[in-house]
Amino acid sequence: MKYLKSIKYLFIALLLTQLTGCGINTIPTLDEQVNADWAQVQNNYQRRADLIPNLVATVKGYAEHEKDTLTAVTEARAKVSSMQVTPETLNNPEAFKKFEAAQGQLSSALSRLMVVSERYPDLKANQQFIALQAQLEGTENRIAVARRDYINAVKAFNTEIRTFPGRLWHWAMYSDLKIKPNFTATTANADVAPKVEF
Repeated sequence: MKYLKSIKYLFIALLLTQLTGCGINTIPTLDEQVNADWAQVQNNYQRRADLIPNLVATVKGYAEHEKDTLTAVTEARAKVSSMQVTPETLNNPEAFKKFEAAQGQLSSALSRLMVVSERYPDLKANQQFIALQAQLEGTENRIAVARRDYINAVKAFNTEIRTFPGRLWHWAMYSDLKIKPNFTATTANADVAPKVEF
């Protein structure tokens, strides 16, 4: 009888040892990766927001009568800067969409600002403007890469909590962690290819 009891405890200990290696730490690890990648997206958004006042000031000197465009950029930047983004934003699809919509408005306003700059040959030749434009283009590329990394982290996390054995661990230990929202196109008809006419 003692022999069977010893085998039972040995079996339980062996089972617990096996369970520690089967993914119990995967969910929190993936959750932290999502948070880290989101922080990188925010970092790049902040970089863009920091560049905008310099860009607006440079354009303002050349294009004084383009106040509507300059005002739109400034207001879009102010709206983005005023939004409080917390880790809880990642668990609230509605707040996430609002934040992304504000970022989309800022991107749209910046695009209009670049169109305005095309009308002023002296501005396009200004070294400060050229440097700012290059930094802004680089930042937009960084945003795209950071978004891609975030999308991949969300995919890994959401897949883990929806498949076995992650689904079991999610149910048993991490039920407070919800499926993370992902990026969607913020520009209307972004899925339609633009028509180019000469």
